[in-house]
Amino acid sequence: MFDSLSTKLDKAFHVLKGHGQITEVNVADTLKEVRRALVDADVNYKIAKNFTKEVKEKALGQDVLRSLKPGDLLVKIVRDELTELMGGSAEGVDLSGDPSVILMAGLQGSGKTTFSGKLANFLKRKKTKKPLLVACDVYRPAAIDQLHVVGEQTQIEVFSDKEEKSPVAIAKRAIAHAKENGHNVVILDTAGRLAIDEEMMNEISGIHQEVQPNETLFVVDAMTGQDAVNTAKAFNDRLDYEGVVLTKLDGDTRGGAAISIRSVVDKPIKFIGTGEKMDAIDVFYPERMADRILGMGDVVSLVERAQEQYDEEEARKVQKKIAKNKFGFDDFLKQIQQIKKMGSMKDLIGMMPGANKMMKNVDLDDDSFKHIEAIIQSMTPEERTNPKIINASRKKRIGMGSGTSVQEVNQLLKQFKEMSKMMKMMQGGGQKKMMDMMNQLK
Repeated sequence: MFDSLSTKLDKAFHVLKGHGQITEVNVADTLKEVRRALVDADVNYKIAKNFTKEVKEKALGQDVLRSLKPGDLLVKIVRDELTELMGGSAEGVDLSGDPSVILMAGLQGSGKTTFSGKLANFLKRKKTKKPLLVACDVYRPAAIDQLHVVGEQTQIEVFSDKEEKSPVAIAKRAIAHAKENGHNVVILDTAGRLAIDEEMMNEISGIHQEVQPNETLFVVDAMTGQDAVNTAKAFNDRLDYEGVVLTKLDGDTRGGAAISIRSVVDKPIKFIGTGEKMDAIDVFYPERMADRILGMGDVVSLVERAQEQYDEEEARKVQKKIAKNKFGFDDFLKQIQQIKKMGSMKDLIGMMPGANKMMKNVDLDDDSFKHIEAIIQSMTPEERTNPKIINASRKKRIGMGSGTSVQEVNQLLKQFKEMSKMMKMMQGGGQKKMMDMMNQLK
């Protein structure tokens, strides 16, 4: 996410972060590079120009030139201005209705149906709501089937009627059904088109007028960049929606839509889609996104994801095993599975401060753990509990069973041994010993 933009911005700040003399001229040169980086990221030129003008005025007003760390101070000003440009603070959805009705709008292929399912799942898990998904796309039978598949995956009820040709009638009947069956949120998945046309706009406006939703969300593919911003404006002129959803943000290395959409339509980005799984949805926090764009990571989101997957009882069992030196490969496998539940590896790496820079040439995909899992699963229960018994012939058998080499098996055993030592050290309050050991390795 935003790899290209982050790299260019880091290069732009490089001069000011050094120990050379800082002048108004090289501050201006740096901001020129910042503007170029934003335009390359598909941010509208006018927005990029106004942004750098604002930053320059604040930088000179705060006397960046005379500060002890001018580069750091300028980065902070850019961070604050990026945060403001993207909306300042997070904004949630209006769930005050009984039921609360959320209307999803957008072009075909924007990820609207999948995101409807993700949002329903998010509200069910994190807001303890009982959502109802409604298939209002009367043109594409596949869209109705897709929503039913999404509903099965998340165990959320889907309301549909393939015989009915009026999306307004379906929506009204679905809301009545929700009231009768205790659903407190209704999510209407409407039809998309391949381009903005009058017929589509009239239909979505008609649904909006008849149903009077608490919240209308415009779903747009972040990877379409400036086109996404233009489409968002065209929809807003007719619908006057409450917020934007950016899908496929995990595949967007530029970031133009995320940065400029707020200033063009004056509506907040409320959610982002960060992967294909049903839990790959995040509330949009402008400040956290600014940190990620500037390569500072997003530790808060990383901790929140870790807490969601944290199992207190399991953690106590692991602690006892470490204390008794009985932490085995079965326990290690459970830890890997917990990490995988947190999201895609690329996304997690992007949340760690400075990690993108350190690991930009490392190909970390969601299959990164597959060979490790295959090796562990090729071990016998006894070998997993007591890795010390794994001799040369066992290594050969494990390698053949997992489709890996003896060298890879050896490497995993070595890493596991080192990790176990470190965990034992941490468990026994041996942080000082560990620091001493690390100092010796320098």
